[in-house]
Amino acid sequence: MSDLNHLDDNGAARMVDVGAKAETQRVAIASGRIAMSDEALRALRDGTVPKGDVIAAARIAGIMAAKRTGELIPLCHPLGLEAVTLDFAFEDAQGQCGVRATATASLTGKTGVEMEAMVGVTTALLTIYDMAKAIDKAMMIGEVRLLEKRGGASGHWKAPTE
Repeated sequence: MSDLNHLDDNGAARMVDVGAKAETQRVAIASGRIAMSDEALRALRDGTVPKGDVIAAARIAGIMAAKRTGELIPLCHPLGLEAVTLDFAFEDAQGQCGVRATATASLTGKTGVEMEAMVGVTTALLTIYDMAKAIDKAMMIGEVRLLEKRGGASGHWKAPTE
């Protein structure tokens, strides 16, 4: 079996041993979107959501979640992240209202930060849902994906553009 496999020779789950890997600068960028009604998007933009500043809370939640990814995803290494950022963009094109969240996670280490970026962006979107659900219970979270990763043995990877 491959050295980079979560199964041992007997098929039992194991954490991958990254001890012999070289430390490199690693960066991962993930994105996702929450679709919502015009009314919900207006409330987010105007800062009138009854629960408070939704974007600020989502940013903090995403950063906190990224830092705890190793506790949430089985066999994921706990990492000492050096930076996590969450950016948000309001989208309102052709009646498609929503918020796009983008998370960037980075460190110098022996394993990548893709899961941390994806957990961060997903948690940020869930926080938006939680805080705005009184306005729009039909919001839909989707399009969560890795956009880019840099560092490690596999080098630089970028998602194909649509």
